[in-house]
Amino acid sequence: MSLYGYKLPALSSLILWALLWEFVGRLGLTFFIPPFSEVMVTLVGLIPTPAFLNALWVTSYAFLAGVFFAIVLGIPIGILMGKNRIVDELLLPWVNIFLSAPLTALVPVLMVLFGFGTKTVIITTALFAIWIIILNARAGVRQINRSLVEMARSFGASPMDAFVKVYFWAALPEILGGVRIGVIRAVKGVIIGQLLISIVGFGALFELYSSQFLMAEFWAVLIVLFGLAFALSEFLAYLERKVSYYAASR
Repeated sequence: MSLYGYKLPALSSLILWALLWEFVGRLGLTFFIPPFSEVMVTLVGLIPTPAFLNALWVTSYAFLAGVFFAIVLGIPIGILMGKNRIVDELLLPWVNIFLSAPLTALVPVLMVLFGFGTKTVIITTALFAIWIIILNARAGVRQINRSLVEMARSFGASPMDAFVKVYFWAALPEILGGVRIGVIRAVKGVIIGQLLISIVGFGALFELYSSQFLMAEFWAVLIVLFGLAFALSEFLAYLERKVSYYAASR
C-alpha cells in the first residue's frame, strides 16, 4: 500500500479499518458494532478462559483433520487426472459440479449418513477444501514439460517414481496454490459444520454470543478466526514464493 509515493507498512490498511471501526463504535449507532478497543479488551480476557480454549481445540482438531484428508486425497487424485485422460474424463465433471455447488445443501445428507458428531464436521471441512486442490493439482500436471516425463522413462523410472519425483515436484507451485485456497474454504466448512451439525467449538461460541447479544465477545471470536485463517493463508503464500523457481524451470 502506497500513499503519495511512500510505501506504507503491510498492515496499514488494517490499522485504518480498525480506526474506522473504533470511530463508528464510539458513535453508538447500533449495538451490533461495539468499539474496536472494547472488542480487543474482551478478547484479551476471553482467550485464557476454559470455554475459549476448549472451543479452539475442538475447532482446530476438526479443521486440521479435514484439511489433512483433503490434501492426502486431493493431490493424488488431481495428479492422476492430469496424467490420465480416461480418469480425467470420468472425474472432471463431478469435481466441477461439487466445486460450484452450494455444499451447505449437502450438510443434511451428511448428517443422515454419518450422524451429528465431529466426524461429520471433519467430512464437511474436507469437502469444502478438496475440490480446488484437485483442480489445481490437475492443472499443474497438465502444464508439465513432457520432456521431463520422457527423460524419467528413459532412465527407467517406475510409474510411482515418476508420480512422486516428476509430477508432484513439477506441479508443486499450482498444488500449493490449491492448498492455500482450499485452506480458506476449509475455514468456512468447519464453522458451517459446527453451526449446523454439532454445536461445538467456535460454532457454539458464535451461537451463544449472538443469541445473548454479547457482540463484543462475538466479534472477538470472529477476529481470532479471521486471524488464524489469514496467518495460514500467508504462510502457504510464502511457501508458494519459495518454490516458484520450479515453475520458472518448467
